[in-house]
Amino acid sequence: MSWTTPRDLRTQLARFWERGDLLRPLVTGETKFPLRLMLKGPSSAELSDRFEAVRAWTAEVMAMPHIRIEWREVRHRVQGLQRLPGQIWVDTLDGALTLLAKRRDAERLSQVVTLTQAAIPALLPWLAKRPLQAVDLADQWPRLIAVVRWLAENSRPGIYLRQVDVPTVHSKFIEAHRTVLSDLFELALPAGAIQSDRTGVGQFSARYGFLDKPVRIRFRTLDERIRLLPGATRPDIALDADSFAKLDIPVRHIFITENETNFLAFPPARDAIVIFGAGYGWESLAKARWLARCAIHYWGDIDTHGFAILDQLRSHFAHASSFLMDRDTLHSHDVHWGEEPDQAIHDLPRLTPEENALFNDLRDNRIRKNLRLEQERVGFQWVIGVLRSITGSSD
Repeated sequence: MSWTTPRDLRTQLARFWERGDLLRPLVTGETKFPLRLMLKGPSSAELSDRFEAVRAWTAEVMAMPHIRIEWREVRHRVQGLQRLPGQIWVDTLDGALTLLAKRRDAERLSQVVTLTQAAIPALLPWLAKRPLQAVDLADQWPRLIAVVRWLAENSRPGIYLRQVDVPTVHSKFIEAHRTVLSDLFELALPAGAIQSDRTGVGQFSARYGFLDKPVRIRFRTLDERIRLLPGATRPDIALDADSFAKLDIPVRHIFITENETNFLAFPPARDAIVIFGAGYGWESLAKARWLARCAIHYWGDIDTHGFAILDQLRSHFAHASSFLMDRDTLHSHDVHWGEEPDQAIHDLPRLTPEENALFNDLRDNRIRKNLRLEQERVGFQWVIGVLRSITGSSD
């Protein structure tokens, strides 16, 4: 039987709930009631052929509480004029909430709305957009309001989240709710309090004027004659980006590799250091202006993303060259070829003609589909040979 049942009607009503349509009027004041639910009932032929089933269905619909039935009249050849449910309406929000057993949730949202209207009315659009999330956050809402109010009164504070001093609020609470707090800050703070070029949850602190954990640059000296630390030969050092920028190491070559094992095993070389790379994030390294006088060699995977990272590096250091990212290296290690799961398909304007030709062959799958040679699969003696051709030494 395809006739609409009370269960079907509740399912329809639940969809309105899941879209937030039932709760949103508690924020905006714009009511959607009376609310019509779709109803499919028996046809005239079914009334004749299945009269008892139709009577049972009608009784079942009539027994459903908190709805209003508009009737339609159908003439039966034996029983005469009959009334069947034609339209179903839910006239009030209270009736809808009772049918769905959601009255307590509505009360929680009403409490959140009342608090917000009194504290920071600018946040009401967020409640209207995400009423179900607001219900889930009802217990935390007073603390979220307190954090928003504190930042509004202490614009771009220049302190760590750990130092925020709001009663009942600790730094882990702020970190755990960064996504929703970002939404709320955008509504409550003036434009001057937001650093618009910092985006995403990962740059939450920088966007709203908090201090962030400093980015660390890890590097190794490859020449034992370079003594940065007393008694340490070719040490493995990590410095915050600002401190690294203030260095002026007497080297001619900078090697950058994305793989930690390659970083640790990188062969000795005269007048050189190796840096453990940071994927697509080169802004911190770009602070070190002294690198501009050095030859920079980037060693990434031979795949589309490896060349995309190289292209980004050149947006800061245009003179950077690729290292072990050529056709000879690729074809000499064909037994170690792997597969790149998701390729970069955008054009890379900073590649050399040779690099661009190989990138296009990889992107267009001309050699093999989704071809990749990971940097750690390149033979160590091959690395030493190419390194020697660049620096004149590897020991």
